[in-house]
Amino acid sequence: MTIQRVASKWEKTRIIKQKELLTHYIPETRKYSLDHLKNMLLTHEIVYLKPDRGTYGIGVMSVENWKDELSSDSPQQFKFRHGIQSQVYPTIEELHAVLVDKIGKREYLIQKGITMLTYRRRKFDIRALVQKTPQGNWETTGFIARVAAPNKIITNHHGGGTIQPIEDMLGFYLAPKEFADLYKEMKLVGVQVAAQLNRKLPNLKEIGLDIAIDEQFHIWILEVNTLPALYPFKILRDKTIYKKIRRYAIAYGRLKATSNQ
Repeated sequence: MTIQRVASKWEKTRIIKQKELLTHYIPETRKYSLDHLKNMLLTHEIVYLKPDRGTYGIGVMSVENWKDELSSDSPQQFKFRHGIQSQVYPTIEELHAVLVDKIGKREYLIQKGITMLTYRRRKFDIRALVQKTPQGNWETTGFIARVAAPNKIITNHHGGGTIQPIEDMLGFYLAPKEFADLYKEMKLVGVQVAAQLNRKLPNLKEIGLDIAIDEQFHIWILEVNTLPALYPFKILRDKTIYKKIRRYAIAYGRLKATSNQ
């Protein structure tokens, strides 16, 4: 049986938001337009722009409200970042013209920016892997943290990010009991998201959740991937986690028993 994949971030977000219990975890997200950009920057200091269809963080950009801190009467401006490059624009219309040129005919989304936790002044997010068990239930089988390269706005490996165990990242912020509670909540959210998507996508077998944790330790679902990489979980100290991930992936046909992925 073919494993179901969905490329559109907007479609996955739309399905997840149909479950009221999960809306609390989804940052405000809209399809890109000048009006939506204006409205979102009225209520959010920073927003992220990402292609509706795309992987590896390619094409992700950010826009933030910006004022010159050295000048008390500095006018409102807009700081645009793409990769490690940044540019300030005096009006949102001028910025929009640049964005339209970069976006072209692709459909883009605007998402509320999350003030993420950092590690050595580099922000990080968490990838949760959720899989169908051989018994047909959903289980959150593993977590890894992804630390952004210096001055980068994306965290994944293709953007220069590095992979770390989540215990090493969150241990700076949380006592053991607090970590255990957050870990339990993330596992539950993973299962709930997978189950909700599975209602509309009956052949779904696995998902990867990109999770941001803000300074109040609130969980935010940044994105859902229906073709998640499995190999990063090999780095975990507990080798039984990857053995389970691989066993489940073989059971539902993602891997062959002889595969070393």
